[in-house]
Amino acid sequence: MMNDPIQRFKSQPWQQLFLVAFPTVLLASVVDFLFKILFQSVPELQKLFLSSNFFSSLILFGAGVAMGALAVYFCDFRRSKLFLNAGSLWALVLCLIIALAVINLILNLIPIPLFLVNWSQLTVIGILVGVFWKGRPYWR
Repeated sequence: MMNDPIQRFKSQPWQQLFLVAFPTVLLASVVDFLFKILFQSVPELQKLFLSSNFFSSLILFGAGVAMGALAVYFCDFRRSKLFLNAGSLWALVLCLIIALAVINLILNLIPIPLFLVNWSQLTVIGILVGVFWKGRPYWR
C-alpha cells in the first residue's frame, strides 16, 4: 500500500514541515532586509557584489542553498515530531517553495524591497540543492 504515490504524498507530515518552512523563509527575509540596509549604507559594497551578473546569480543561488540547509537543520531540532526521509525532503522542498511564494506575495503588498529572498529559478534550485545536500543522511 505504501508504493502508492498518492498515499505517500498524503502521509507526509505537512503541518510540521510548514512549521519549519515559514520560519525559515521569514528568517531569511529578515537577513535579506538587513543586507539591503547594509548595501544602502555602504554603496561600494553594493557595487562590488551586484555589479556583475555572475556574482548576483551566485548570491541568489547561495541564498537558496542556505534556506534549504537551514530548513533541514530546523527539522533536526524537531526530530521527535518529524521523521525525515527522501519523501519528506521532497515535501520540505515543496513547503519551502510555497512559503517563499506566500512571503514574497505579502512583502510585495508592503513596499519592502528584498534582494536575496525572491522568486527566481536560481533561488528554487538553490533550495533544492540545500535541502538534499544537508539532508543527505536522510535519503534512505
